[in-house]
Amino acid sequence: MKRPQNAIIYPGTFDPITNGHLNLITRASKIFDEVIVAVAEHTSKKTLLSYKDRINLTKNSLKKIPQVKVLGFKNLLVDFAKSQHIFLILRGIRAIADFEYERQLSSMNHHLAPEIETIFMTPSEKYAHISSTFVRDIARLGGDISAFVPNIVVEKLQRK
Repeated sequence: MKRPQNAIIYPGTFDPITNGHLNLITRASKIFDEVIVAVAEHTSKKTLLSYKDRINLTKNSLKKIPQVKVLGFKNLLVDFAKSQHIFLILRGIRAIADFEYERQLSSMNHHLAPEIETIFMTPSEKYAHISSTFVRDIARLGGDISAFVPNIVVEKLQRK
């Protein structure tokens, strides 16, 4: 598999993908030749959306950005990254609380695969308060999530 040397992987559960995720991915696509958005199947989180739905919603939300590819993965992130010949991981940080968790995760990944580096980005200020957890909670209680997620996600969650 031939990858651009300047490629990065952005992993997550994307349950659901939010405008904050889209902001980071769009900005990363201007820096990197290829951005692989990696949707995790196995997670310690109880997901609202199925693995297949999360992949489809993510693909449909990103289809207008040609250098972005959406792939699902079921193994350790570092093993998936190596299988894709990508040695950079992008992680988003909204607040200080995120940083400590992400730093620990980055350290563990580096221990497992020292050749893989992690880069942190913060979302633009107008997206810094958005989280998939908040979106799921608002949707479950019948609130309006249209300011936080792409329209395709709004439609899917309204049907759920």
